Amino acid sequence: MMHSRRTLLRKLVGGLMLGGMGGLGGCTPAQPLSVASHVWPGYEFMFVARDEGWLDTRQVRLVETASATASLDALARRDVVAAALTLDEVLRARDQGLPLTIVLVFDVSLGADVVVARPSVTALNALRGARIGVEETAVGGVMLALLLQHAGLETSEVVRVPLRIDQHAQAWQDGRVDALITYEPVASTLLAGDAHRLFDSRRIPETIFDVLAVHHDWLDVHRKALTHLIAVHFRGLHALQRNPGDTAFRLARRLGLPGQAVMPTFRGLSLPGIDANRAYLDPSDSRLRDAARRVSDLMLRSGQLGQPASLDGLTTPRFLPAGVRP
Repeated sequence: MMHSRRTLLRKLVGGLMLGGMGGLGGCTPAQPLSVASHVWPGYEFMFVARDEGWLDTRQVRLVETASATASLDALARRDVVAAALTLDEVLRARDQGLPLTIVLVFDVSLGADVVVARPSVTALNALRGARIGVEETAVGGVMLALLLQHAGLETSEVVRVPLRIDQHAQAWQDGRVDALITYEPVASTLLAGDAHRLFDSRRIPETIFDVLAVHHDWLDVHRKALTHLIAVHFRGLHALQRNPGDTAFRLARRLGLPGQAVMPTFRGLSLPGIDANRAYLDPSDSRLRDAARRVSDLMLRSGQLGQPASLDGLTTPRFLPAGVRP
């Protein structure tokens, strides 16, 4: 399945490059910046900005998707020119010929990406022979590789059950999996029931970065829109910091959680401000690039990349607002 998706993505990307992105009307600013995003706490400040009227929808169009896989497919089909993705998803897309550049770090996962398990699975080594639900074409593929590494297991010693994030809750309810590689807000919903936390991204710090990635050819075309979108993202982040209770209730609808359950979903995230973003995105800074090298090596070993990731043009800080707030 993974190889067939790779072939499809290569064909789509090839058509995109040959067609000059004609599906989007060519490289002109006549169309709004189109950004794909599925539900994830770190991405939600863009949507708060839209709902509060801070986002100029003449400049930016947010496209809601069901999963990261769907966002990647939307990029490959030329439906959008940018997407909210994880670092590994960006590396995977670049490996398939899609020249993405990271312009914003939404968050760093410090526990929000989770492996939940049935009560009978009490330890990592108990996963031998278990059915593990995972979205392998997205960040779940990296989580699975790291989970097995920590458990001392080979891929052949578990049963992988391919599931998109929008299928996770139902698969758990139907009893189709013994463990599930998932993330917020699904994780909180399952942990409120019979699931327990077996492994999470606290064990793999500075590995899972959620970012805004843009097709390189459109960076200059949408310079104004990118600067605007990033500014209103930080306005939403500042609102959460200044008035967490009110902002949490505004976030609740898309997260599908009660208002009081929203803030706990952010406990497993580091939310870098403007100054921290500038450091992460500076091509001469080592932290994000070092993480990209580590993740690339892992993905290469587990067959998720065809070659070591090139880091040329991976990041740029030039669309960040001036100043250090929030």
